[in-house]
Amino acid sequence: MTMPRLAAAAVLAFAIGSGDVAAATSDSHKSPALVARLITAENGVAPEATAISGGLDLTISEGWKTYWRSPGEVGIPPSVDWTGSENVAGVEFLWPAPTRFTAFGIENFGYHDEVVFPLRISLRDAGKPAFLNAKVNLLVCSDICVPDDFILTLDLPAATGIDATAGARISDFAARVPDDGTASGIEVTSAFLAADRSKLTVTARSERGFSAPDIFPELGGQTTFGKPDIRLGDGNRLMWAQLPILGSTGDLPALAVTITDGARAATIGPALSDVAARPPFLLDRIVPGVSEVAWIALVALLGGLILNAMPCVLPVLSIKLASAVKAHGQSRTRLRSGFLMSAAGVIAFMWLLAAATLGAKTLGLSVGWGLQFQNPLFLAAMVVVLALFSANLFGAFEIALPASWQTQLARADGQPGLAGDFATGAFAAVLATPCSAPFLGTAVAFALSGRPVDIVVIFTALGVGLALPYLLVAATPGLVHRLPRPGRWMVWLKFVLGGLLALTAAWLFWVMQGVAGFAAVAGVAAGVAALVAVLSLRGLGQPLRLGAALALAAATLVAPAILRGTPTAATGPETGWVRFERGEIARLVSTGRVVLVDVTADWCLTCKANKALVLDRDPVRSALARPEVVPMLADWTRSDDAITRYLESFGRFGIPFNAVYGPAAPDGIVLPELLSSEAVLEAIERAGAVGATAAGG
Repeated sequence: MTMPRLAAAAVLAFAIGSGDVAAATSDSHKSPALVARLITAENGVAPEATAISGGLDLTISEGWKTYWRSPGEVGIPPSVDWTGSENVAGVEFLWPAPTRFTAFGIENFGYHDEVVFPLRISLRDAGKPAFLNAKVNLLVCSDICVPDDFILTLDLPAATGIDATAGARISDFAARVPDDGTASGIEVTSAFLAADRSKLTVTARSERGFSAPDIFPELGGQTTFGKPDIRLGDGNRLMWAQLPILGSTGDLPALAVTITDGARAATIGPALSDVAARPPFLLDRIVPGVSEVAWIALVALLGGLILNAMPCVLPVLSIKLASAVKAHGQSRTRLRSGFLMSAAGVIAFMWLLAAATLGAKTLGLSVGWGLQFQNPLFLAAMVVVLALFSANLFGAFEIALPASWQTQLARADGQPGLAGDFATGAFAAVLATPCSAPFLGTAVAFALSGRPVDIVVIFTALGVGLALPYLLVAATPGLVHRLPRPGRWMVWLKFVLGGLLALTAAWLFWVMQGVAGFAAVAGVAAGVAALVAVLSLRGLGQPLRLGAALALAAATLVAPAILRGTPTAATGPETGWVRFERGEIARLVSTGRVVLVDVTADWCLTCKANKALVLDRDPVRSALARPEVVPMLADWTRSDDAITRYLESFGRFGIPFNAVYGPAAPDGIVLPELLSSEAVLEAIERAGAVGATAAGG
């Protein structure tokens, strides 16, 4: 019998009842966590009756809870074994809509205070007495979880009469059992499961308008979901929800989605869609007619521009300056075309990243901002390029085209070197991606979680923002002529720029040691030293050039030995820091501790700046050393699926990322990307402001 029919049966029984006749009720099972009993609306089995309306009635103590049929990340749903019952053909166990319990980032679904599980008891012999023997298995949780197993028995003699109180109580909770959407007016319009099973996106409509909806997907007992991102649109008639999938195994059964909204609820089994629906446009309410994509593209443009000033792109600024100095004496047309080509190189690299992102998403791989720095081959290539550029600036060798090529290029209307300008821009963009600057995280997250067109638009906007300095010079090439005239200062500038690039190469060596180990660093260093030596052979007769080549080759070979004694985050947590384990957060907070999670990587210079300027300095360092505070290090230098899923649960695809958990903040307080001592200390105090709360089971 469906939920509305069961409710109608209880109401009808109440209407024809015989007054204050006591309903059949079992003896109660009592424990510190709950009181349980079996109840029935009917006082007994009426003549010709084929079924009885009953309920498993639980009164749950304050601070305790039990679970729904799909309990969430942890927990066990109630179960009842009816073996030993008499004149019972079957019992349909119905589930009222659940409540969400979120603690320490763990999502659980169930009930608190009280719940009646409606029972539709079918009789084998109509009108004959029955005996119910219910072996109940429950898990009840507060600060701790306790299994509660007990037996409830109830005799149902041949009798008539309905109890108003029991009938109304069963009817009340029967009305909370989700329908199929017809009576509640809720319709699931789309459901998309990511190919890598990383997230589920669901949209639903209701002409009555949603007020405070929640969503509870079911995709097999081994599939667990994180906290949903729920957004409303179209006058609250549209609901969009996206849930991270924390774990799944084996073949997945058909999807079932339960949506609650106040007193109404529906459980619907939608077919999976081929494309994820976009969230409702929220920002177009500020300026009507401007879509959310346009707003996020503007944010991406600003983020790309700000990225030029971030510490992780200092080598980019040096390359730009070198390009400007090189441009002295050239025509305005050549200057404009050269800087336009550099801007094109920046944007082309962003398009390459967009294409790689689309390919990775199609293959079901994890994607994120700056993840190429987790690849040893990419790091090796970057080290080689930077080291050779540095050696060239130091004068170890000169790369010159054959005379015939130079003559032909000189005749090509003043256009030599455009390919080099393009490469300069592309190389600048490559070095700009390890860290996500302020305003950049939102745009990147929007792109990586969106449609293909969103990825293309956002990455293009990022590229244009990063290329704005090039475009500015291209628009007003006269700016270059205001720089000092070529002279001896340019020689010193070349040494400064060469030193900056050498430092960048050394940093990448350090990153590579954490990603691939000392042997890889030593091998690449030997290869770079050999390349510098070979390219310098033509300058053996010039003492200065020979000395520079020998010094660079020796420094390259010595670098691995120096780095070998330098600890990296990838080798293990630093002193005082514990290794990241998501499940450990709940345990620590349940004991009253405060946990600061720092997601970092050797290749993230903004992360290193946060560490050096805030986390490793007083007063934050002293706060992290307090016994009730646990600093937890999540090292993302190498690819780590657990850290990737953790970031995605917050809608993040890049780092730095920091969050503080505590008894007063079980869901975590997310800190800004650029940390300040005030923000960290305030979050620690807020998170530990009250005593420990229930861990959620």
